[in-house]
Amino acid sequence: MQDFAIYLPGILLAYSAFLLGIATPGPNVLAVMGTSMRVGRPSGIALALGVAAGSFTWAMLTLAGLSALLSTYAQALIVIKIFGGLYLLWLALKAFRSAMSKHDIEAKEAASGRRTLSGYAIQGYIIMMTNPKAALAWVAIVSLGLQDGAPAWVGVVIVVGTSVMSTVIHTLYAVAFSTQVMVRAYAKTRRTMQAVLGMFFAFAGIKLLISRA
Repeated sequence: MQDFAIYLPGILLAYSAFLLGIATPGPNVLAVMGTSMRVGRPSGIALALGVAAGSFTWAMLTLAGLSALLSTYAQALIVIKIFGGLYLLWLALKAFRSAMSKHDIEAKEAASGRRTLSGYAIQGYIIMMTNPKAALAWVAIVSLGLQDGAPAWVGVVIVVGTSVMSTVIHTLYAVAFSTQVMVRAYAKTRRTMQAVLGMFFAFAGIKLLISRA
């Protein structure tokens, strides 16, 4: 239990970064929104589940790769944290720019033409796995929760927790954005949300850069 308390702050920070990252509309989120609005809720949910599966895959690949690297080169954690911190600062800049923009979100259907629910799930998985920014984001997220000598269960807790959040939140996007009321409400609060996200990413990025491995 004492070990859990030591690593809990980093785990919670990783969770927070992932949670707020989903609130920043990327290709995966916009595809879920657009499909729910234009095709319907069941198709949007199927796409969301595919995206969540892709997110889990990226998380596992990132954790396995970083674990293998750190087991051979312990000092590599310093480089990883610098890289992750810079990426989070880039996300902060992107969020601040979005907050200053007057343009609303542009949610589009995942692909032209209709398909089966399993087809939408596969499409969601492909969207996530072909997004190169996903790999960068996962390096930053995992590095937030890792410390020098952290046991394997820390990475497992991060992956399991973020996978559950990914499934729930992407599904909620699909359900919520099948109604025009939610679309209008999101458009009204988008700039404020982006400003808050920018501040969090800036905080997390600076914390990674100044933290010791």
